[in-house]
Amino acid sequence: MRSSEQTRAAILLAARDQFAAEGYDRATIRSIARQAGIDPAMVMRYYGNKEKLFAVAAEFDLQLPDLAKLPVTDLGTTLARHIIVLWEKDETLMALLRAAVTNPTATEKMRTIFAAQIGPALLKIVEDPTTIPRRAGLLASQVLGLALCRYILRLPPVVDLTVDDVVRWVGPTLQAYLTE
Repeated sequence: MRSSEQTRAAILLAARDQFAAEGYDRATIRSIARQAGIDPAMVMRYYGNKEKLFAVAAEFDLQLPDLAKLPVTDLGTTLARHIIVLWEKDETLMALLRAAVTNPTATEKMRTIFAAQIGPALLKIVEDPTTIPRRAGLLASQVLGLALCRYILRLPPVVDLTVDDVVRWVGPTLQAYLTE
């Protein structure tokens, strides 16, 4: 018999898989429960409803590097490499992006994650703090646009890029957003 913590972990793992594969709208409590090997009532008991489950399942730490510790000339390429590697290894961001396109709750979750994590990272390196919202928005647009084309739309030229290609092509753009 599973402990309460094991059941919660199984539900979250199944939810992340289902949201990544099916998107928010098509993932169901029943499919999540089936994958977790439990009754759907247990999902409801632990998380209340699909929206609350999504909010917990979509918690994500971008694990941004400390930009203040990097040489200024390496900011864009370091961030580009960090972001592409992060997308490559964790489907939670993909689930969140897929859902954010059509679901207001997911859209707000994406906004919150990016605002709460990118803004403070920029505060350490930007001289004029009034430019942070614009810089963060442009960084997010570049990163999310790349992710949308590579992982959701699966545009062949973008999918075919290696990590080093992404760093070489996207790094200078991120550098401009960070330093100009």
